[in-house]
Amino acid sequence: MAISSAGIGSGLDVAKIVEQMVTAEKAPLKKLEVRAEGIQTQISTYGEIKSLTSKLGDIVSKLTRDSAWNSVEIKSSNSTITGTMTGIAAPGVYNIHVTQLAQAQTTVVGGAAGTALTKDETMGAAGNLTLKMGDVEKTVAITSSDTLTKIASKVNEAGMGIQASVVTDVDGKERLMMRSKETGTDKQFDVTIDPALTKLGQTNTQEAKNATVSLNGVELESSTNTFASTIPGMSFTVSEKTATAATLTVKADTEAMKKNIQEFVDAYNGLNDLLSQSTQYTEETKTAGVLQGDSATVSLQNSLRMLTQSISGSPEGLTRLADIGIQMQQGGKLSVDGSKLDKGLTNLEAIKGLFANKADSLGQGGGIAVNFKDFTDKLLSFDGTLNTKTDSLERTLKSNSTEQDKVNKRADTLEERLYQQYSALDGRMASLNALNAYVSQMVTTWNKAK
Repeated sequence: MAISSAGIGSGLDVAKIVEQMVTAEKAPLKKLEVRAEGIQTQISTYGEIKSLTSKLGDIVSKLTRDSAWNSVEIKSSNSTITGTMTGIAAPGVYNIHVTQLAQAQTTVVGGAAGTALTKDETMGAAGNLTLKMGDVEKTVAITSSDTLTKIASKVNEAGMGIQASVVTDVDGKERLMMRSKETGTDKQFDVTIDPALTKLGQTNTQEAKNATVSLNGVELESSTNTFASTIPGMSFTVSEKTATAATLTVKADTEAMKKNIQEFVDAYNGLNDLLSQSTQYTEETKTAGVLQGDSATVSLQNSLRMLTQSISGSPEGLTRLADIGIQMQQGGKLSVDGSKLDKGLTNLEAIKGLFANKADSLGQGGGIAVNFKDFTDKLLSFDGTLNTKTDSLERTLKSNSTEQDKVNKRADTLEERLYQQYSALDGRMASLNALNAYVSQMVTTWNKAK
């Protein structure tokens, strides 16, 4: 701890002397701080490497799955007919002629002999309204005070799959409309009215119907406007009757496949660029990358590049990325020849095998994506190269921090000891000065007495 009065007794600039000595003691600190900054940069860089490796792993994982190579594109010549993938659909052309749309049954009830009830008019008598759909039958009890609105509520509460509501016609009269919630003849229903309910009549205004189409000359029916189990791997929905057949074309979605392959190339290039920047030495500026000379990083980059040159176990004649126009350029980046890739995509089984063939029991013969996925999984594992390297750097940074603490502690100890020593010196010097003054005074006194 500094003593503000140090140096008074001795006349020395103690503060400056102590500051210089403490600064000399802290000399190693600057080197340690620079080293710590470099280690922290390396840790951050490895964090980026892990992130890009994870991104690459996600993309190659997608390329190992059948779904990446079995996707199809569905096009219709008529916007009222649309197709949807439900599984793996085989390419093909389907001619669809819509002859009838599915519709729900609607039954309108209200008013004997074609008359209609006024608003809030009650039945005036009790009786039953019996509903039957298929093998299910329920009876709705009607009281004399019930209105059409109350009856609609009771029908809805019966849970028969029938939606009831009250509608008002152009003359302001009310009618009870009952409509099956689903389309198709299997959802048609019967309504039986107790004769005592004389104010109710019954009129069927729309019968239940199935949708009917001609698919490549084959007549088909569906209780809804969606035909879900007709074409394997896909369903199609119709919304209007057509005068002539429309064409629904199913073909391999090569654009989606090209997009997936380009994402793989971009992810690889992103990781390769970071590794190159981190390990290179620039002669012009005499500067080295943050991981220049790091053997683990150099080995990682070399291994990635070797994977792009590996031979796949494809039996269809495509064994290397170069076969589909993906070449390595100077610096390790990959480029894509679009025309060669388009040609490769004309043989889907071959290009799928190039990327997604499974490795044998010895881990040999796997597709490019399979091999990349295995490699990235190992890199990112708990005890993989990336985590191991990061842990090592973290330990080094912690050790550096410990060394900085030691330097600071030694400097603090030295500062305290120096101030104690100079304080003691001040005390002695003060005593000597006092003695000197006393002796001088005595000498002066003696000289005057003579």
